[in-house]
Amino acid sequence: MTSLPPIGIRLLPSLDGTPNSSRTFRYKIFILIFTFLCYTSYHLSRKPISVVKSVLNRNCSLSISDPSVVVNTSSHGNNTKWCDWKPFDQDNAGSLLGSLDLAYLFSYAVGMFISGQVAERVHLRYFLSAGMISSGIMTILFGMGYFWNIHNIAFFIGIQVIGGLVQSSGWPSVVTCVGNWYGKGKRGLIMGIWNSHTSVGNILGSLIAGIFVNTAWGWSFIVPGIIIGTLGILVFFFMVPSPEEVKCELPDQLPATKYTDRATESSDLEYGATNSQSSQTSLISLDKSKEKPISLWRALLIPGVIEFSLCLFFAKLVSYTFLFWLPKYIHEKANYDPEKAADISTLFDVGGIFGGISAGLLSDFTGMRATTCVLMLALSAPVLYIYNLYGSLSLAHSIGLSMVCGFFVNGPYALITTAVSADLGTHEVLKGNSKALSTVTAIIDGTGSIGAAVGPLLAGVIESSGWNNVFYMLIGSDIMALLLLLRLLYKEISSSLRRS
Repeated sequence: MTSLPPIGIRLLPSLDGTPNSSRTFRYKIFILIFTFLCYTSYHLSRKPISVVKSVLNRNCSLSISDPSVVVNTSSHGNNTKWCDWKPFDQDNAGSLLGSLDLAYLFSYAVGMFISGQVAERVHLRYFLSAGMISSGIMTILFGMGYFWNIHNIAFFIGIQVIGGLVQSSGWPSVVTCVGNWYGKGKRGLIMGIWNSHTSVGNILGSLIAGIFVNTAWGWSFIVPGIIIGTLGILVFFFMVPSPEEVKCELPDQLPATKYTDRATESSDLEYGATNSQSSQTSLISLDKSKEKPISLWRALLIPGVIEFSLCLFFAKLVSYTFLFWLPKYIHEKANYDPEKAADISTLFDVGGIFGGISAGLLSDFTGMRATTCVLMLALSAPVLYIYNLYGSLSLAHSIGLSMVCGFFVNGPYALITTAVSADLGTHEVLKGNSKALSTVTAIIDGTGSIGAAVGPLLAGVIESSGWNNVFYMLIGSDIMALLLLLRLLYKEISSSLRRS
């Protein structure tokens, strides 16, 4: 039974009305923009912790507004941590800050696998709205720790654990919404542009947190929390997850011809399955395609899911290490104050926007998703090395190399989490079962999120031995991500040569 449109949509005359192609187009644009804003708010509310780290633990003998100026601390003796926020004023501060990232990201990874299953079994509008409102509450509570003068690490870790669980509601929901409205067509380019919400959210989160970080860091969390909570309320009144709900035209998710073994073979070659694997992966019978959600095990049998999931583990490890530690790295390496370091760190995400769009455009043009990822991963390894060597020499070096680094690091990550996930979630072996999209998205991004948890944790532990070692870890992870796609690379190139 088709659900009624949300009450907000029924009150909008520009959207509600007689079904036609123009009306479907307006809905598509509306959903693309609305989901963009929703996931922008998710990343906006995640970013403050990376900015605030610079004031939770710092050298108190240096001026916070100008780190090159030494302040008079004679009344505190040799203690250079007197101004830090307890309990982050001890020698194990790096590990404690890393534990905050670990608590959030591991609970996010676990929640992702659960959310993918839940999202296919409940109405996406209710699920996404509840997740966003809950995320807002958790973000606000973390900021209230400043005003309530809380210095118990258990409080902050508890907030991070719950926050990670509720934040996992976002990605399977928004990808499924967009996948339901947009067919395969130029999905790489469309989703590459759309996926810039990740970088836009990081940029806005850094800028908002930077405004308050030197005065009252609690507001760095409260303001983003209010934003995502407010958007969550709007989702309840206006989100339309599927064209059927408003009687719009359905996008093409399958080839125009009837599903055949040849169609299966073509798709399997695209993502690296053999013909024998193709015959074994008829996962859903045609007459049940719109009735039953797919299980985690059956989703893993879709050709390419395992390889891209493991690749994303390492690619997201690199990306999230930058997300959570880049402001602190710039603050210490280039000797900038926390607010300026936060502003410069946004340039990494600016580069990431162009990287994601370029990856989507290139993969659409060539039809080779894995090859595009391998190319960008191969180039990002030397770029990471160069960034660590020369990124702190001057402001110009910081700006230029941050953008180049973001371009190559976030390109493959963006492509896998969007176009690749949507392609695999509507793979021909599913025979039209669109309900598999949330589960496939959750498996891929959930596996990546485990890597996202490991990266910042390792950075917190390794950072005490020097930032060079952190970058060696990132370069090694980048190479591992590349190696995991070599089989798919070979299959794509072989398929391309046969077609030519």
